Amino acid sequence: MDYSLNRRQFMASTAALSAGLFVGRSAQGQAEADVINVALIGAGAQGQVLMDAILKLGKESGVRFAAVCDIWKDFNLTRVSRRLEAFKALGHKGTPYVDYKEMLDTEKDLDAVIVATPDFWHAEHTCAALEKGLHVYCEKEMSNTIEGARRMVEAARKSGKLLQIGHQRRSNPRYRYCYDKYIQEAKLLGRMTTINGQWNRSRASCEDLVAPAGREIDEATLNKYGFKNMHQFMNWRWFKGLGGGPIVDLGSHQIDIYSWFLDAQPISVTASGGIDYWTGHEWYDAVMAIYEYKTQAGMVRAFYQTTTTNSANGYFESFMGDEGTLVISESANRGSVYRESWVNEEKWQPWVDKGYLRKVEGKPAVKKEDEAVLDVREGTYAPSEYAIPVKMEVPYHQPHLVNFFDAIRGKATLNCPAEVGYETAVTVLKVNEAVEKGCRLTFAPEDFKV
Repeated sequence: MDYSLNRRQFMASTAALSAGLFVGRSAQGQAEADVINVALIGAGAQGQVLMDAILKLGKESGVRFAAVCDIWKDFNLTRVSRRLEAFKALGHKGTPYVDYKEMLDTEKDLDAVIVATPDFWHAEHTCAALEKGLHVYCEKEMSNTIEGARRMVEAARKSGKLLQIGHQRRSNPRYRYCYDKYIQEAKLLGRMTTINGQWNRSRASCEDLVAPAGREIDEATLNKYGFKNMHQFMNWRWFKGLGGGPIVDLGSHQIDIYSWFLDAQPISVTASGGIDYWTGHEWYDAVMAIYEYKTQAGMVRAFYQTTTTNSANGYFESFMGDEGTLVISESANRGSVYRESWVNEEKWQPWVDKGYLRKVEGKPAVKKEDEAVLDVREGTYAPSEYAIPVKMEVPYHQPHLVNFFDAIRGKATLNCPAEVGYETAVTVLKVNEAVEKGCRLTFAPEDFKV
């Protein structure tokens, strides 16, 4: 059985995929009073991705933009404001603001705020919105400091409002399906022992960004908002005190899944990295990290790397157990499940019959009489491949945003609440410290608590 998750199916697939997703207002007879008015703080590339994902939900979603805030008045702010105004017929408005405090004081009908500013602003913007009684969806990384992330958790608890952190794989129906069906229910992988993951980006994708000529922000405004110059503003992820480099910007998405699928936090991390290729940066352009997780079943060792000079094999996560392997990626519905050769096919067949898996017919297994040239320690048979029968054909961030809006309406629980985002921030930010100190760093259970 093959479930192709297009937009129509996405809007109606909550029960089938256990993803906590949104069902359209028209299907539930919801009143117009159920409209959620949102403002966007941070109208750069990521803010626009989130905005577009919401706009594609259509009018039936009941989500309406009311305002947008960005310090780049003559570029991001103007462009996004005009785009939202173009959707006025669907109830959206693009009232522009440069100062987020002015926006929060002026817009009296807001229900929620989406924060997509640079990491070092997340805590201030999120806490201010929560203190105004608004729900917040904040992009990852939750904060560039543990202190900032802790303040966000405390502010959410004090306000009683919802804070969703943008680790969107937690709402991706393919990831949720694999976790629910393969790891929790069928336990297809057996005892998990090893995890591998990577995000390799090409050199061309990592060139420094440059502002359009004549559209730069004036130096006084840049300094007011924490940037030394336009180069730093455009490439803030590479600078200490602003972002956390590729291991935080890219790696946190995947390392977050390590803890989720293992239902455990790491006990240590060792890492190697450096400014090996790019100049004019403060954070490491290549990082390799090894985590240790002590689970109920035993020790799990997890490797992760991020590079910025070569895109070979893109990005993915591989979860390896003694009975099988799950390889999955957010990219292009990529992924498969592999049965180890010693595990009888009959053991997996019931899950095939239920539609959880689809056997991939291909190259026949190596027969015993053909393996004379093999080392005796090599596997006798090649692992058998099975396809994941769930596809997603909506924008990557859309299910996570919908989960947020559903939670506001009381129809779902957050898939990545503040406490989970905090745990991931602790896990990921420690990598840069491990690189700097050049030693194995340990985690205590209390490190993950607020």
